[in-house]
Amino acid sequence: MQHALPSAEYPLVSVIIPCYNYGHFLAEAIESVRQQTYPAKEILVIDDGSIDNTKEVAARYADVIYIHQKNQGLSAARNTGTRHSRGSYLVFLDADDWLLPDALAINARYLQQHSQVAFVAGAHTCVYTNGDEPTLKNAIIADNPYLTLLSRGNFIAMIAAVMFTRWSLQKAAYDSSLVNCEDYDIYLQITRHHPIIQHNSQLAAYRIHATAMSADASPMLQGALKVLNRQRANLREPAEIEAYHRGVLFWTSYYTGGNDFRFTPGQMPSFLETIAFFREHAPHRVVPYALLHAPYARLRRMQDQQVRMAKTLKSRLAAAGRRWLRPSTQANGLPAIGQVTAGDFERLTPFNTNFGYERGGPIDRYYIEGFLHKEAASIKGRVLEIGDNAYTLQFGGAQVSQSDILHIDDNNPQATFVGDLSDAPHLPDNTFDCLILTQTLQFIYDFRGALHTCYRILKPGGTLLLTVPGITPLDQGEWRDIWYWSFTDKALQRLGADTFPGGSSFEISSFGNVRVATAYLYGMGLPEVDQASLDYYDPQFQVINAVKAVKHAGVA
Repeated sequence: MQHALPSAEYPLVSVIIPCYNYGHFLAEAIESVRQQTYPAKEILVIDDGSIDNTKEVAARYADVIYIHQKNQGLSAARNTGTRHSRGSYLVFLDADDWLLPDALAINARYLQQHSQVAFVAGAHTCVYTNGDEPTLKNAIIADNPYLTLLSRGNFIAMIAAVMFTRWSLQKAAYDSSLVNCEDYDIYLQITRHHPIIQHNSQLAAYRIHATAMSADASPMLQGALKVLNRQRANLREPAEIEAYHRGVLFWTSYYTGGNDFRFTPGQMPSFLETIAFFREHAPHRVVPYALLHAPYARLRRMQDQQVRMAKTLKSRLAAAGRRWLRPSTQANGLPAIGQVTAGDFERLTPFNTNFGYERGGPIDRYYIEGFLHKEAASIKGRVLEIGDNAYTLQFGGAQVSQSDILHIDDNNPQATFVGDLSDAPHLPDNTFDCLILTQTLQFIYDFRGALHTCYRILKPGGTLLLTVPGITPLDQGEWRDIWYWSFTDKALQRLGADTFPGGSSFEISSFGNVRVATAYLYGMGLPEVDQASLDYYDPQFQVINAVKAVKHAGVA
């Protein structure tokens, strides 16, 4: 097949097909490119050290550029293809997938019309080799793609539905040290600095089969968290920290049984394999899963065995041994002095120094998002949120008529206002129906000034939803030098009286207990704390304090 020469109307598109022992799929991928309605294209097959018939399949096509390299992995193969390609635009097509006929034409048209964007991404169809019906995967159109990639994982998903500009790949190459999630990594690299375009045209078919890399849950979870954690050094604002945290929770949930995930298509792992996976990555799911899925007979045998073992131990325990054991527990159920068993907590450093991000996400977010969910009815009308509008959209939804963002500087193109909340005379008086200020007040030295601003710019009857840290580790990264404060409920009561006067309401909710505070300080993740512990409150140990402040309706 002869391809048209590139022109101003049809810039050359390079389609790069890395292949490692997928020769039995390769012809279908190549044919899908050759049958494109877009005329100016070149096809490169990068054989990453295959030992099957990959070379023979590629040799059938005179218009295919075949390049062989020793096995180095998918990222290295894509970089090799990029170096040897000539196109202004580039598409990466995995050898087991295929393009729909208009894919190149649709995406190239978008890039020609929007020369400033780094890449364009469309929708795709999942095709299951086990016989299940194909499913259309529409694109998630994100206002802020970088924050959405942080918080909701790889929502762009299939790489073949993306067309890159060459200049974008000169700024962000694939990392050959990654064994998976390389697409997620490059999306994050690019969207942090450059705009993209998304649309919902169907462009490609994503074949899901048991031998696909993404079918193996445990390494995929590890890879996703590794890529996400690389962004930590780039986080510059509270909104990005919030999004990062949500991303850790997203990936942990996704790879421990989320709605869109299958361990292997058409086949679930054994009970013991699943329990082992949950034990490592989501301990809180072990007992519920076991109760729902373990064969009854096995559970009964385990229970009977435990009862017999307990009876045997009791009968064999010598009287002297029982007397020796008795002093370790006092009548009130507490261990005697000197008899406390520290176990894993007998250490001078926490398990994680990043708020538990790498262990399933920070515990405090359970309370923050629970509070916003409870007060979602107040997130309506014109809403101002600090940093980004993720919570506005998540909890306000259709109730919000206008969403505004206040950012500390002008590097966020989504910001409608720029400035310091403690000194913001340009923010209009009596304007907003709701303000969302989560985990930010501790970074503002003049926090009283910030609260005075909140009161001034709220409409009469408007609501401030505020969360602040109580017992907390301090950030050791970007926010280390500006983390000034923690707050108790009593401090917030005094602040409310000072800043929301004249009949305004100032309701405080506190969350935490000694177990939760200890787990949080030690860097444990949210999945490691059971629901009952999270929901128990002890006012001595305030981990998070939240405020719902309503400006007096008679104020104008």
